[in-house]
Amino acid sequence: MRLALGVSYNGQAYEGWQSQLSGRTVQDRLEAALSKLAASRVSTLCAGRTDTGVHALMQVVHFDTEAQRDLASWVRGTNAGLPRDIAVQWAHEVPADFHCRSSAQARRYAYVLLESPVRPSVDAQRVGWVFKTLDHDAMQEAVQCLLGEHDFTSFRASACQAKSPVKTMNRIQISRRGSPGAAYWRFEFEASAFLHHMIRNLMGCLIAVGQGKYAPSWMAQVLAARSRDAAAPTFSPDGLYFLGPVYAPHWGLPTRTAAFDWLP
Repeated sequence: MRLALGVSYNGQAYEGWQSQLSGRTVQDRLEAALSKLAASRVSTLCAGRTDTGVHALMQVVHFDTEAQRDLASWVRGTNAGLPRDIAVQWAHEVPADFHCRSSAQARRYAYVLLESPVRPSVDAQRVGWVFKTLDHDAMQEAVQCLLGEHDFTSFRASACQAKSPVKTMNRIQISRRGSPGAAYWRFEFEASAFLHHMIRNLMGCLIAVGQGKYAPSWMAQVLAARSRDAAAPTFSPDGLYFLGPVYAPHWGLPTRTAAFDWLP
């Protein structure tokens, strides 16, 4: 039987998604809880690997098992063995040809940013932070050149293992809740796939434009350069959330969880 799970987690305490020798990753914790429930070794694959400190609202994983449990038990039983900052949101049986990564049509991320003269406190490590006022119109103008299919080498980390830097950006939405100088910003990205550190590098450039360091047209110059040296420094992982993959409706998988309505 092949199962798909929707998993949410706060990434502060973990060295990213992918299993490490230290055991301090989300995958290590999830597989340990699943293996205990299944009474046999469970290996998972995920829709999108997240880095150290990055959060997820609906990471999707799949695994094969011979263990017979009802779907509610896969959720509640697994959660009983997980730390408080990781939780399975749903479980669905899927056909054998479903693959959480290759079946995904797109992936979605959000970056939540606090604009304030004072650093975050209760939301520390859950939001990024800038103390200078941002210009919405300038950033909105800057992202227009990123839509569609492009070579995103300028926004790619040197350690990126993707076979190609060419990706299709479907949507970028920028919104603000609050007033200038005291606001939460939400930057939402949807693309066919993302390169390593791609969104954090995009955020570095967007903030530089929003603070008036560069004109909006500079973003197109960075994109055309196809060089990491042309872009701004990589921004903090604190406010980055993996919203999850997008699948065709025939798979019958949920498209959102309650956490989508909590995130600013």
